[in-house]
Amino acid sequence: MSVTVRFAPSPTGYLHVGGLRTALYNYLFARRNQGTFILRIEDTDRSRYVEGAAEALISTLRSMGLDYDEGPGSDDGRGPYFQSERLPLYREQIQVLMGRGEAYPCFCSPQRLETLRETQLAEGKAPGYDGHCRQIPREEAKQRMASENHVVRLKLPREGECRFHDEIRGDVSIAWDSIDDQVLIKSDGYPTYHFANVVDDHFMEVTHVIRGEEWLPSLPKHLRLYEVFGWKAPVFAHLPLLLNADRSKLSKRQGDVAVEDYLEKGYLPQALNNFLALLGWNPGDEREFFNLDELIEAFDLKRVNKSGAVFDRTKLDWMNSRYIQNMDEDSYLKTARRFVSDIALKEDKAHLALLALKNGLQTFSDLPEQLRVFLQPAAEITETEALEILNDPRMKLLFPAYIGEAEQQTQWDAEVFKAVMKSLQKRFKNEGIKGKFLWMPLRLALTGQMHGPELPLLAEYLGPEENILRVRTAMEKLQIEP
Repeated sequence: MSVTVRFAPSPTGYLHVGGLRTALYNYLFARRNQGTFILRIEDTDRSRYVEGAAEALISTLRSMGLDYDEGPGSDDGRGPYFQSERLPLYREQIQVLMGRGEAYPCFCSPQRLETLRETQLAEGKAPGYDGHCRQIPREEAKQRMASENHVVRLKLPREGECRFHDEIRGDVSIAWDSIDDQVLIKSDGYPTYHFANVVDDHFMEVTHVIRGEEWLPSLPKHLRLYEVFGWKAPVFAHLPLLLNADRSKLSKRQGDVAVEDYLEKGYLPQALNNFLALLGWNPGDEREFFNLDELIEAFDLKRVNKSGAVFDRTKLDWMNSRYIQNMDEDSYLKTARRFVSDIALKEDKAHLALLALKNGLQTFSDLPEQLRVFLQPAAEITETEALEILNDPRMKLLFPAYIGEAEQQTQWDAEVFKAVMKSLQKRFKNEGIKGKFLWMPLRLALTGQMHGPELPLLAEYLGPEENILRVRTAMEKLQIEP
């Protein structure tokens, strides 16, 4: 059987990381099964439409490497489908339903519906439409439609249960009396999500619908539409929620949720894809790192969990740092330079500063702060352990000797710095100046920090004069005579 899936976001703002995971799972499933991955922009809710949001969605998906397969729009002929361009199809199909008596016009005013809602809540009932217009004779309803504002609702069963199978949830049943007659066409003539997505999924020959679990309660409405149209329903799989650490639903109130924000902060698309893939799915072994091709090879809907997955920012930071460490030098520098364009680094040595920080970065947005040490050392050293090291009597030997060695060099780079350090270790081996008491004092003198950039690259960037100046400044603070 050929496989067709779709990702169908609404252009109401940024792409949520949960939405990206849904897109990713659809993409992986399609590619794993040599199928088709459709992008469909569900823009029929004009009250929530945000200008430019669709273009941002497309750009973000492309940045993430999730390329869709078909669609009539855009300059390259591979743009997505837009539901707002398919209105004649929905009008045609609603007439089919009304002709069969499976849908009916509703003339209830917003005021009546609000009063109904308030009454139901006051009586402790779940709010929902009461079927007030359901029994209006067809001819009367047809006449009123010509002159009165109305919506079109789906006529749902009143008794029994809707039973269905979900690839992740298993067998599910929902009572029909807990669901009200769904609006299919709004008063502005646009279809609702529930109607348009079923019509589109049928005519686009979608075989598998993979979406968030928030849509699970709506599935009976969708299955009823397939039934009354006489269409075969696709296979459904409802993904678990992404959660905050406190197990609440992931929301912007408790941190970043926009994919664009993560990319702007210097998270790599490969790391974000890898991280999100493992939120709710596991490969069945202990592997944690996958490129996109490896995810395609390993992905299986049967290994998607039912329970929600915690979005662990610390885990994402760690994973992103590993991806940065494994970047080749050219790719790393190209990416890094985008984040430091306004920092006045030495032009001929900027690459040294950036490479010196590579293995310690969590995100590229950390670069501006971490590059400060290349412009000037920290103003004050306050850490107890650092002060104990600097106040060790052996520093009176080490620092003047380092200055003397630096002054004798005719050239200066990372390798020369390493040679100087090796010479000092050999010279002072009997005084125990090695390891922590060799490298850490020099790091503190040159940077004012116990942790930071790779010292040989920092030393090369600074040059011999700045090396000497910074060590002399440290000696003055420690009152060490030259």
